[in-house]
Amino acid sequence: MMRSVLVGILVLMTAGIGFLAFEWYRQTSGGEPYGAPFELVDQKGAPITEAAFRGHPSAVFFGFTHCPEVCPTTLFELDGWLKKLGDEGKDLRAYFVSIDPERDTAELMDSYVGNVSDRITGITGEPDKVHAMAKAFGIYWRKVDLEGGDYTMDHTASVILLDADGAFAGTIAYGENPDSALAKLKRLAGEG
Repeated sequence: MMRSVLVGILVLMTAGIGFLAFEWYRQTSGGEPYGAPFELVDQKGAPITEAAFRGHPSAVFFGFTHCPEVCPTTLFELDGWLKKLGDEGKDLRAYFVSIDPERDTAELMDSYVGNVSDRITGITGEPDKVHAMAKAFGIYWRKVDLEGGDYTMDHTASVILLDADGAFAGTIAYGENPDSALAKLKRLAGEG
């Protein structure tokens, strides 16, 4: 009993600290667009820039198509949350940015993302440009060699939320409570 109370207190403290850090960042960022300008391509091969993150709220996730668990799970959950929002979230846009552009061509992204959702847009491009974008968004990524010459990618597993001005509006952590994630997306859609 005492252990569960302590765990509950720690969870509440962690959530409170996260909320305070988010509010501090939001107040000190002055609503400036998050990240930096970029020029990449979407899953159809069409040019896409930071302008895609303006004029509507956005959810942006960085991952890769060869990811065994985190990426497909996150994309599936994100699609489910967008469906639950219905008309309330009709202006909310979602993006999946590859941190493995060497393998993740526009064609592969189109097939991969298209199998999950028609509401999520895949983004890829030249490796140096993709990595510059990821760095500007504060995304951690690292290539990890596997046996037999293959590799996987370690990466940040949070969804970044941006308001209609492209400013940072929070995150959804991997494995976050679905009700909490949906509430964040509802609030974001309401601000858009």
